[in-house]
Amino acid sequence: MNQNSATPDLNPAFIFEKIKVGILVTNEQKKIIYCNTAAADYIDHDASTILGHEIAEFIPNPEPKLEKADSDIQNQHVLLGNRLIILNSFPLREEEEAGKVITLEDGSDFQRLLSRLAKSQSLLLGWENIFENAYDGVMVVDTNGIIVRITKAYCHFLNVKQEEAIGKHCTEVLPNSRMEIVAQTGVAEIGEPMTIAGKEALVMRLPLRENGKLIGAVGKIMFRDVQDLRTLAEKLDLLENKIKFYEKELEHYQKYRYTFSSIMGSSPAILKAKALAEKAAQGKSTVLLLGESGTGKELFAHAIHAAGPRRNKPFVRVNCGAIPSELIEAELFGYDAGAFTGAKKGGKPGKFEIANGGTIFLDEIGDLPLGMQAKVLRVLQEKEVERVGSNQILELDIRIIAATHRDVEKMVENGEFRRDLYYRLNVFTIQIPPLREREGDILLLSEYLLSKIEREMGVKPKTLDRSVEDLFKLYPWTGNVRELQNALERAVNVAEGERIFITDLPLYLQDIKRGHTPKVLQPLALEVVEAERKAILMALKLTSGNKAKAAELLGIHRTNLYRKMEKYGIDE
Repeated sequence: MNQNSATPDLNPAFIFEKIKVGILVTNEQKKIIYCNTAAADYIDHDASTILGHEIAEFIPNPEPKLEKADSDIQNQHVLLGNRLIILNSFPLREEEEAGKVITLEDGSDFQRLLSRLAKSQSLLLGWENIFENAYDGVMVVDTNGIIVRITKAYCHFLNVKQEEAIGKHCTEVLPNSRMEIVAQTGVAEIGEPMTIAGKEALVMRLPLRENGKLIGAVGKIMFRDVQDLRTLAEKLDLLENKIKFYEKELEHYQKYRYTFSSIMGSSPAILKAKALAEKAAQGKSTVLLLGESGTGKELFAHAIHAAGPRRNKPFVRVNCGAIPSELIEAELFGYDAGAFTGAKKGGKPGKFEIANGGTIFLDEIGDLPLGMQAKVLRVLQEKEVERVGSNQILELDIRIIAATHRDVEKMVENGEFRRDLYYRLNVFTIQIPPLREREGDILLLSEYLLSKIEREMGVKPKTLDRSVEDLFKLYPWTGNVRELQNALERAVNVAEGERIFITDLPLYLQDIKRGHTPKVLQPLALEVVEAERKAILMALKLTSGNKAKAAELLGIHRTNLYRKMEKYGIDE
């Protein structure tokens, strides 16, 4: 085989076209007579337009030597557009004629290296400044204990000059220093007591390693005086107590438990209420939830908060009717230390303060005493709160959701509720429909609640007998969803098999089914429960729903009354 026929043309022109270095050749008239592809790419012109022109037309003349035929240029940096090019030039002679060969190389790597170098220098200078301006003393030694770095602050503390300390053995500057030992053993010493300049201090000494090899140690004063540590410990103790309190409060208040998906029902009435609530969730206006007891006002409040922009902020629930009147001010607004006898050390934040940034739900706002209504109104208007016994004002960023089962307009007319507070609350009002007006929802809710109760109690699934379903659809459910849930929970506890019958329901529902015929004597505990429920209903009826007066009539505390009403689902 002919070897020459298989070998490409290896003349210089072929080679110059393949290399990435730009090559230009000029003649004695300084005209370009050769330009390879790389050079044309760097200059950003076609080779045909470059040939026959002077070099200065395409490359800025960084040095006069480029014009001289017998002068060399080495590693000259030239910017072609935004591109850094490294230029070399040397004369080329053939007989008496003289030209030049000019090479162009990409300098972007060099440019990046320069940029990194500049950043490193800037970073190093920054660390130098941080090191030198450190408040606490820092010392660096090599493995022989010779000081290689020491901060000005440390030198000032030791009353020595920085330039005199560097280069000396650490024990010459600090006689009881253990830096050399740490630098040789590699064992760190943290929180060690040490006498420095006549003061008892705490220090730490850490070994320095490079590629796993000990190269020295660094020492730092943690506390110049042990008394500083004692003071810090006292502050930390106080902060820990405060943190524990706030964590406990936030654990109780911050989390919402329900969303709009938790509101069951497909009736037009409940769907309309949900649609309004979803709109309210996206705004900032105060929301007033109206509806009978047990209709799910608190559930709506949770859902509005959960769907709004404050969902990750505190959600604080306050039952205005369940807090004793003598404690409600301190509960809502908090108090400072010494505000009254028995006040906690350090004081206590109120519900408004805890809810700052989030949402506060004022349930049963209609039961708020008149005297307290004026103070709550000021908080809502001014968006600020002042603790009891304090003169400091805390600005609030808070959303208000209020709820009541009472006829607030009638209360305003009777002078039982402040008109201005009602107007402040009545911005975005949502009427929660009672269960009797939610056509088709009773059995749907029964199924949902029954499943929920069974999961919580860990019992086998049960179904409602047809007679129970018929009764549920006819009964007016004055206690609404809460009464339905209580009736189902009682039935789950009593039912023997997998089906719930009329006889498993509360006694008053059994009486209705029997047409009010005399009921068979039940166990004493059940009779007491039924009698207590009827007594509470009668007291509420006689007092037109005024819980304070009803509690007085029954001879029990109002807080106890609330618990019983919630238990029996008759809070109306």
